Amino acid sequence: MDKFIGHILVVDDDDGIRMLVKKYLNENSFLVTTSESAEDAYQKIKVVKFDLIVLDIMMPGKSGLEFINENKKNIETPIILLTAKGEASERIKGLEVGADDYLPKPFDPKELVLRIKNIINKTKKNDQKRIIVFQNVKIDLNKQIIFKRDIEYKINNTEKVILEKMINNPGRTFSREDIGHLIDLDKERSIDVIITRLRKKIEVDSKNPKFLQTIRGAGYVLWIE
Repeated sequence: MDKFIGHILVVDDDDGIRMLVKKYLNENSFLVTTSESAEDAYQKIKVVKFDLIVLDIMMPGKSGLEFINENKKNIETPIILLTAKGEASERIKGLEVGADDYLPKPFDPKELVLRIKNIINKTKKNDQKRIIVFQNVKIDLNKQIIFKRDIEYKINNTEKVILEKMINNPGRTFSREDIGHLIDLDKERSIDVIITRLRKKIEVDSKNPKFLQTIRGAGYVLWIE
């Protein structure tokens, strides 16, 4: 293989799933490293910069959610969660702590490849420096950081895509469907969680938002002018 699209870390305690995902990603031009536990994955991310992590939620020892909680502040790597059916609450928790996407088991490997490619393409698409300042908030899209009252908040790739679209269209209302198309997500509850997470990073009072507002029955709008 002459050129890899990206280097993926697959973390799952199930040998069969781990090897299946590795085989399919290899066949689709990805370099793949595997880990059977969150503890092993932590050792690998300390020495290797991965383009994306595919992470199982339920594992012996530390769970996928614990892995994200402990490491997301220190790494900017996008994360796709693998979840079992019936783990809706766990998926929501994963999005709340910073995962970029999720895929319920059993899943079609083709869909996983498409989701990985979409996230990596979005990550690499815009290298132009983008800094937006309004009132006491500064958003650096290039570094994926929000500064609010001298506090620094990381934003993941999903949040960046939404913010960039809204910043380029201030005052435009985006429906949940619009946002879902942007980030390849069709679960309204999950989209609401992502917006809530962004509000906590942008707003002084996230329960009474001034900038990222809800338009009842229509969607969300960003006011920055």
